[in-house]
Amino acid sequence: MSILTPIPPAQPWYARAFYRLPVIGWLARDLAFGDKDNIWYFLVIVLTGVILSVAAWGLPALVMIALTYVPVHMALMAILARP
Repeated sequence: MSILTPIPPAQPWYARAFYRLPVIGWLARDLAFGDKDNIWYFLVIVLTGVILSVAAWGLPALVMIALTYVPVHMALMAILARP
């Protein structure tokens, strides 16, 4: 699984440190160096997390998730509006 996905030694020290984090790093390492189908598993995990957080906390969880997308959309608008 994701713990067994090797980290290439040519990675900088901060990338190797990030990939060694318990849950987030394992998922990121699997996406970067693992099987090509792992992106679909990752999306199912994220969607399940969103559904469970909305089920537990309701609308405030949905609003907090939407607020995290604001910088992403602003950056995309700036990139797309560039002449």
